[in-house]
Amino acid sequence: MIRVEGKIFCDDMVKRISTGVKGLDELIGGGVPEKDLVLLSGVSGAGKTVFGLQFLLSAAESEPGIFVSFEQEIEQLRIIARNFGWPVDALEKKDKVRFLKYDPFRIEDILEVIENNIRETGAKRIVIDSVSSLGIYIHDEGELRRMMLMISSLMRKNGCTSLLISEVVGEGLSRFGVEEFLTDGVILLNNKFMDGEYRRALTVWKMRLTNHTRKIHSYEITDKGIVVSAKTYK
Repeated sequence: MIRVEGKIFCDDMVKRISTGVKGLDELIGGGVPEKDLVLLSGVSGAGKTVFGLQFLLSAAESEPGIFVSFEQEIEQLRIIARNFGWPVDALEKKDKVRFLKYDPFRIEDILEVIENNIRETGAKRIVIDSVSSLGIYIHDEGELRRMMLMISSLMRKNGCTSLLISEVVGEGLSRFGVEEFLTDGVILLNNKFMDGEYRRALTVWKMRLTNHTRKIHSYEITDKGIVVSAKTYK
């Protein structure tokens, strides 16, 4: 049971969609609440882009998706997907997945492009990689908030469940310290130093209307994608 603003919700009252990441759905009440905007933060090399592709491609047959890249070239993304054995080429041919590469300096233009692509494909999942690039061109915190609110509004209006990727530096949850306040959920991919080595660690920092795990979980990047373990760290 979850209490929000005086109202009580049951987990089964919330429609959820699978993340496509093995082991994760069980830790967040069965999946991400539909139409929510989730921040995926992580250190360099944590697998953020892999996670985003896995989220998108795992359900593309029934829930078409769009991957918006401000950094990596589209062919690089295809190569990553192929290396995990995901049928990215077949999905693109069937117009179940689209990749958009855009200059983050022209963010207001790309919002219109994204919306047009959503309408053309019926997309239900969106990945934006990454807000860190967006922030490089928007130095004012107020303006960055406005842009993120525009992104959130666009996704909700079109009924999309979205993943917003951000880098983290130091101990924060995001690159600019505002992203976590403007999203419905936060998943953090990090490294934990134990027994003389760094180990991959996943934390679900928040997830709207969800009795999610509060523990730090181990995860691996396997040849099939990201797998989250029930194993936890202290």
